Amino acid sequence: MGLTAAIAIVACVLGYFVRQFIVERQVQSAQNNAKEIIAAAKKDAATAKKEAILEAKEKSHQYRESVEKDLQSRRQEVQKQENRLLTREASLDHKDSALEDREDAISSREDKLEQQKEQIQKDQEQVTKLIDQQRQKLEQVANLTRDQAQQILFSKLKDELAEERSKMIRESEEDAERTADKKAKSLIVSAIQRSGADMVSEATVSVVNLPNDDMKGRIIGREGRNIRTLETLTGIDLIIDDTPEAVVLSGFDPVRREIAKMALEKLIQDGRIHPARIEEAVEKARQDMDSQLREVGEETLFDLGIHTMHPDLIKIVGRMKYRTSYGQNVLQHSIEVAKLTAVMAEELGEDATLAKRAGLLHDIGKAVDHEVEGSHVELGVELTRKYKENPVVINTIASHHGDVAPTSVIAVLVQVADAISGARPGARSESLEEYIQRLKKLEAIADAHKGVDHSYAIQAGRELRVIVKPKKISDNQAAALSHDIKREIEQQLEYPGHIKVTVIREVRAIDYAK
Repeated sequence: MGLTAAIAIVACVLGYFVRQFIVERQVQSAQNNAKEIIAAAKKDAATAKKEAILEAKEKSHQYRESVEKDLQSRRQEVQKQENRLLTREASLDHKDSALEDREDAISSREDKLEQQKEQIQKDQEQVTKLIDQQRQKLEQVANLTRDQAQQILFSKLKDELAEERSKMIRESEEDAERTADKKAKSLIVSAIQRSGADMVSEATVSVVNLPNDDMKGRIIGREGRNIRTLETLTGIDLIIDDTPEAVVLSGFDPVRREIAKMALEKLIQDGRIHPARIEEAVEKARQDMDSQLREVGEETLFDLGIHTMHPDLIKIVGRMKYRTSYGQNVLQHSIEVAKLTAVMAEELGEDATLAKRAGLLHDIGKAVDHEVEGSHVELGVELTRKYKENPVVINTIASHHGDVAPTSVIAVLVQVADAISGARPGARSESLEEYIQRLKKLEAIADAHKGVDHSYAIQAGRELRVIVKPKKISDNQAAALSHDIKREIEQQLEYPGHIKVTVIREVRAIDYAK
């Protein structure tokens, strides 16, 4: 037992010393490793430091070279600017020297001019004295004062000039009488030949071709509702007879007739023909007609070489295409008058462009005379004044029927050209004009009543359709209105046969489901 304890103690002591030895060896090894690591780190740090110093030196060298290059470039630029400034300074010094020389020369010239001016004044005074002396001597010799001598001289000259003037006037009148008539005829004939144009009388019907005869039934509609709607909206009479694949549109107003034709052609092309679609087509045709009128006006001005005009007046020029006067198309007549006037104006040395303008616009009032009260002369003058036309043009319109005196040669030439264009064989038809005036009077009688929205004379004037505003005219008042219109027609117009007066009062209730 004691031996075991002793062995255990010895073993513990030995174990302690062995462990202590091992620990010391490990510490020594760790210290050695630490020293090696420190040495390696110092070596690496020294290497990195050297590399960083080298890199910094390299960058510093590069930067220095860049700065030196920049400074060298700036030095060169500064040197160039200094050279330019030196050159400019030398140029300015030269100019200053030249200006000083010029100022000296001008001063010298001014001195000479002043001396010459003084000498001229002295000479003038001397001449005046000599003239006075000569006048005094002449008055003493002739025993007449200056005023008396002038009176005698002027009296004698007046008598001689009066006799010579009378002789020249008499010779000029005789020469004018011999040549005026011949020259005037030659001028007019030349103008007619150079601006001659075909003249076609306007008809009061238009023809619309159909793809087949079945389309006639669709145009008429159930119980005639489609054709009634189209006639009511346009004021044009549709004649559907035995003519194969054609419908005739009859109406005295070419604008309405053209709108009806455009609407009907669109409906035929679309294929959908019913009252609502007809209303859309007619409204679209009215809008298209508005654009077409402007295009016609612009084309007319371009053809005549008139490049400036108020846009609203251009549109009114286009409306003349759909206006006739005694069967003669007003636009074609106005174009012909413009060309005739321009040719004659050129021969007489007048402004040909202004002559064209006056000739084109002389009947401009006819484009609106069926819509506004007043003669076409008064309306034309009012329109051209409104759009600030040339005073020569305004006077031409006012004087082309002799209402006022012409104030220019162009106004007289327009009168001549107007007479030439209107008097050409076949250009005008008196009966057609009377017929159209009667139809316009029919519509005017109806439009004069309160509550009337619009009215149309159709069936060649045998029927008057009056569309009233339903909120202002009741059913009973509609019957009374037709009777009043009938009585006024009987009192104011002369016409063959009978005229049917139809008053239409239509009420529509429209709402939209949303």
